[in-house]
Amino acid sequence: MDRDRVKAFADKVFADMAGTMTAGMGYIGVKTGLFRAMAGKGSMRLDDVVRESGLTARYVEEWLKGMTCAKYLDYDAASETYRLPDEHAFLLASDDTDHFMGGLFVMAPVLLRVAPDIAAAFVGGGGVPFEKFGADGVIGLDLMNRGQYEQRLAGYWLQALPDTRARLEAGGRALDVGCGAGRVCLALAKNFPAATIVGLDPDRESIRQAEAAAAEAGVSGRVSFVAATTGSLDAADGFDLITACDCIHDFAAPERTLEEIHGLLKPHGTLFIIEPKAADRLEDNFNPIGTMFYGFSIFHCMTQSLARGGPGLGTCLGPARTEALVRSAGFQNFERLDIKSPTNLFYAARP
Repeated sequence: MDRDRVKAFADKVFADMAGTMTAGMGYIGVKTGLFRAMAGKGSMRLDDVVRESGLTARYVEEWLKGMTCAKYLDYDAASETYRLPDEHAFLLASDDTDHFMGGLFVMAPVLLRVAPDIAAAFVGGGGVPFEKFGADGVIGLDLMNRGQYEQRLAGYWLQALPDTRARLEAGGRALDVGCGAGRVCLALAKNFPAATIVGLDPDRESIRQAEAAAAEAGVSGRVSFVAATTGSLDAADGFDLITACDCIHDFAAPERTLEEIHGLLKPHGTLFIIEPKAADRLEDNFNPIGTMFYGFSIFHCMTQSLARGGPGLGTCLGPARTEALVRSAGFQNFERLDIKSPTNLFYAARP
């Protein structure tokens, strides 16, 4: 046995556990507003952070020390001050922007909360259904994606589909499958006021949150949400655009659902797909994002599909399997769109 390798691996285990604890402390920073309280304030003593955040001093002290050890905060020993660097605040104290990363921390406790159920599924099969993640799960997914959908969907991503944009501007129809908290629908409604927008999701809590978000945004009259599946929609009118954002790999019946989506599109319509940026070959996913995606798969994406008797495609579906699925559903044209993103892949499919 190589003792140096044993030691190196022990160090990695400690580092991975430290990462887990950092995610927990990151969750506290997002949920309590600690990151926002420190953003742009420069060097702060403990009392300063307590005053700005309005939180309990002893907890804040321990959090500051922990986040300093994790290298999220800078610390000056001489003055006993802490500072959230602007570059870190850009990612952690920037709620609702397209670069906010704090939503990842909000999902961490949601996912790990079901770990005992996942362990049981390893033994007995089945999985954890989506509704088991509760309202917090819908909120976490929303925080992870909200800023990107609101700021990039219409202004950047759909620029790759000029013909589709033109139809929506002229009063076309759009459907978001797996709409969650409704952010894709809201972005479409704000940018294409003449279009008819429908959000579809079988989860009633997601629909409740989507309707609340639409009311808050003032677009309730131009967006409708339906707690149902694609098989229950009437294909008579058809849609110019159907979006499936980060959800095909979650489907319990992917082939049938994609066939139903195909039937809901107008002859000239487009299916716009977003999937996690995972490679087809395992060895090309040997990186932190790949590790994160496989964790998401076990604790969320794969298990909810298996819970409903599905194939459990998993988060790391990859381009080849995505294309095969879409083509098997009857789509004749499939292309990978040239849209840059560190975490997403984009596709367009047409009948």
